[in-house]
Amino acid sequence: MAKLGKRSKTARSAVEGKTNLTVEEAVKLVKGNATAKFDETVEIAVCLGVDPRHADQMVRGVVGLPNGTGKTVRVAVFARDAKADEARAAGADIVGAEDLMETIQGGEINFDRCIATPDMMPIVGRLGKVLGPRNLMPNPKVGTVTMDVAQAVQNAKGGEVQFKAEKAGVVHAGVGKASFDAAKLVENVRAFMGAVLKAKPAGAKGTYVKKIALTSTMGPGVTVSVDNAAAE
Repeated sequence: MAKLGKRSKTARSAVEGKTNLTVEEAVKLVKGNATAKFDETVEIAVCLGVDPRHADQMVRGVVGLPNGTGKTVRVAVFARDAKADEARAAGADIVGAEDLMETIQGGEINFDRCIATPDMMPIVGRLGKVLGPRNLMPNPKVGTVTMDVAQAVQNAKGGEVQFKAEKAGVVHAGVGKASFDAAKLVENVRAFMGAVLKAKPAGAKGTYVKKIALTSTMGPGVTVSVDNAAAE
């Protein structure tokens, strides 16, 4: 087992014994422990009492973080003609049709969000095995299959975050950068939690939100009080 460096030891000792914190307390600790030489991402992980293998327990959604993510999002759009022009004008990084499909099939995935007009879905559908596992498959439920490609591109670039429950029932996302003001991070965390709560599926039984953890890219995680995080 690798030995912990001085920075890691200091960070771990700072959070030792501190659990079920308020969002404000957790953000303060995470920011204080984000001492890497780069601007660390602040990440949230929410353990839910669902089994995503059942369709009526799948949790999926999208939320516009009020203060953005601090991340540059690369957007690919499947569209033709006028809609392709709209996507480019809105700031899409990659726009195409069959050519884009072939690029992706060749192993090049140089984007973080994929948007498509409805008529392009027969082409995009061939990429399900590639885009699906990466949570990049366009889906009308989260606004990435749409005729309003310009708005979808702007949303993606402006701090919109998608989330989807993994096999273990965990949803996670980046909710900002360690350099953000604490109050802005708190706002983003609460906005994300609000969206997760609204996405509660009909088939969810018992306790829906079981555990919440907040961490930075290189820092230790801290647990957040479910009741506090869910409060308006």
